[in-house]
Amino acid sequence: MKTARPPIQDAGQAPRWHLGSYLHASASVAAVALVCVPLVGRIDLANLAMLFPLAVLYSALRLGRGPAVFSAFLSVATLDFFFVPPHLTLVVSDVQYLLTFLVLLVVALITAQLAAGLREQRDAAERREALSRALNEVASELSAALTFEQIHDIVERSLQRTFGARGRIAQEGARDNPRGPYADERAADRVLPLHAPMRTRGTLSVWLNDPARGRDPEFARFLETFATLVAISLERVHYIAVANQTEIEITSERMRNAMLNALSHDLRTPLTALAGMAETLKMTPPALSEKQMSLVHGLHEQAVMMSDQVAKMLDMARLQSGKLRLRCEWQPIEEAVGAALRALSPRLTGHRVRTALEPDLPLVEVDAVLIESALRNLIENAAKYAPAGTTITVTAAVHEACLEFSVEDEGPGLPAGREHELFEMFVRGDASAGSPGAGLGLAIVKAIAEAHGGQVRASPRVPAGARFTLSLPLGHPPQPPGESS
Repeated sequence: MKTARPPIQDAGQAPRWHLGSYLHASASVAAVALVCVPLVGRIDLANLAMLFPLAVLYSALRLGRGPAVFSAFLSVATLDFFFVPPHLTLVVSDVQYLLTFLVLLVVALITAQLAAGLREQRDAAERREALSRALNEVASELSAALTFEQIHDIVERSLQRTFGARGRIAQEGARDNPRGPYADERAADRVLPLHAPMRTRGTLSVWLNDPARGRDPEFARFLETFATLVAISLERVHYIAVANQTEIEITSERMRNAMLNALSHDLRTPLTALAGMAETLKMTPPALSEKQMSLVHGLHEQAVMMSDQVAKMLDMARLQSGKLRLRCEWQPIEEAVGAALRALSPRLTGHRVRTALEPDLPLVEVDAVLIESALRNLIENAAKYAPAGTTITVTAAVHEACLEFSVEDEGPGLPAGREHELFEMFVRGDASAGSPGAGLGLAIVKAIAEAHGGQVRASPRVPAGARFTLSLPLGHPPQPPGESS
């Protein structure tokens, strides 16, 4: 526990002298006079006169300039009244004593001025040392603060301990500030902005018991330094909170990916086995009835659908793990389109598929497996939302420095204003449509596109439907031997 100390007196604030100070100065002159009494007749009067500036020096160092000047005039009067003949009167019989009195007064006043100046310098140095010590203590306490409440308590305690003042912090942009300025008091004597290196963190309001302190330049400099320390602490606490929140989000994301990965691995094998057993049941004698065949067919479709969802979760976990290594080779995009359409042929039986690929498309340097997965997800998404009997159009063309692959459908179109949200995980375009899925397909497409340095975007199709476009950078494909550039 820190020992309580009195508030620091401000520089430039004159001490409040009272009658006791002047009585103390009178006592010092009387003490010198008592010392001089046994010396009368033994040493010259001029030498006795030189003892009285000691009282002036003492008064200046201990009591201040006012009592020192008073003791200077009192010393001259005492010397004249008690030691210069005729005694016990202020009458001067010898004119030469007037010169002695004048010299004594000048010496005493100069002594008072110099000693008072030294005292003020000493007091100012002590105040600066006390302020520096107070700032060091505040900086030490603030460095250990981890919350806004702790910083606020330190500010209140430090101002009260150092100056007998009170303070409140109002954070920048805070909607609710329960520890804001005193509502039942006058306006603050000083309101200082809390300028931190990155931005202003709020204001510091200070209420002084003695408003005259606010006019002291040294006190103003202290408050500015104090406010800077508080602002830096607030900014440090802010970024600690941001770092903690970011760490929590990263940990949550890792846990989610780990759970997806583990769950996908555990489900994929039994689902594949279930789909295989359903196929086997169809071919196992005796022949199944129509009702039994319908049940087996539904079982097979559900198993395949769940297996596809598990595969997408695996792909998403692998893409977000940060450990994905692309195996890029120069590939013709026509092969990836054909492979994606063949894999989805059972699901495209209710739709008309039209392909429009530009002739002589250049090679692109891609991971063939990932690009085929991206194209398959785009086509599957169109088949999922487009009504049966409508046309799905697949196109590929060169646009500027990119190869653009587009899938158009004649479905309900895109939700207005949510085109970018569709590529986030677990976001579906129309959840009320009853289409199966977990909202991972387009997120996988986006991750694959960004891994290849490309992008994917969604746009409405005229007159109805939606268009999804995957853009891949062309690069500089190798040329066959013997061909010039």
